Amino acid sequence: MAPSHVLKCCQKVLAWVPVAFIALVVAWSYYAYVVELCVFTISSTAEKAVYLVIFHLSFFMFVWSYWKTIFTPPASPSKEFCLSKADKEQYEKEERPEYQQEILRRAAKDLPIYTTTASRAIRYCDRCQLIKPDRCHHCSACDICVLKMDHHCPWVNNCVGFSNYKFFLLFLMYSLLYCLFVAATVLQYFIKFWTNELPDTHAKFHVLFLFFVAAMFFISILSLFSYHCWLVGKNRSTIETFRAPTFRNGPDKNGFSLGCSKNLREVFGDEKKYWLIPIFTSLGDGCNFPTRLVIMDPEQLAVSSQNEPAKRCKKAYYSFIGKLISVYY
Repeated sequence: MAPSHVLKCCQKVLAWVPVAFIALVVAWSYYAYVVELCVFTISSTAEKAVYLVIFHLSFFMFVWSYWKTIFTPPASPSKEFCLSKADKEQYEKEERPEYQQEILRRAAKDLPIYTTTASRAIRYCDRCQLIKPDRCHHCSACDICVLKMDHHCPWVNNCVGFSNYKFFLLFLMYSLLYCLFVAATVLQYFIKFWTNELPDTHAKFHVLFLFFVAAMFFISILSLFSYHCWLVGKNRSTIETFRAPTFRNGPDKNGFSLGCSKNLREVFGDEKKYWLIPIFTSLGDGCNFPTRLVIMDPEQLAVSSQNEPAKRCKKAYYSFIGKLISVYY
């Protein structure tokens, strides 16, 4: 028992190593840019002032979004997705998979769940002992079920999912802008040091390496940020890209896509003034997600419009389908 406990403690400590590495690189970049470049290398006061203002603005937004990505706890399913005590006891006693599924189907009949496993079974987590909401997956690193899980990121030592996906995107964007600004403003002094136009000082090493590090991180982050922008436009998670969610009509990678504009709002919210600020504005509760009406399950349509007369709902549904047909044909 003791060795196992020690091993878990060591794993938790080691998990912070990538975060500590990033923190050290960022701290060094701050020193190299502000002190070695702006204070000791740049002679123009106006140039110093402009560079320092823009640098600190991008640095602040980068650190803020990175902090929020790291320290925002992953969202977990609510208690309604847990089995009742009686159902849990019955499920654990039952050894036949088909009867276990019957218990899960009975427990899930009133839950907003519209996806299943590839074999059309109810998605159940034996580890957390709960029925998984749509787009929810168990993270082996965090050892919890995470709502709208995208991936576990070692560079933030956290699961990226419903609660912090917006922060993660902003972290990528601001780190990209930070690296771009640093590389662009350091370039001319990098060339001057390289061609010996400036005297050899202790600042030379910092300026030369600052350009290389900023350029390297910019190139690597650009590909990752572009990929996640594409995911947002398609309303997919990284997991769903490699394993399409299964609806009643079968697997569909675009099952949750509502169009680029609505997909963007689902992550960033309805108020555009908050889009670039790392505060939580994502739509929904992380447990229930709208799907495309063209493949919408009749049960989901009934749940989403339960306060309207059935006749009116049906009429609106078929009217929408008619418009879709007229647009595409």
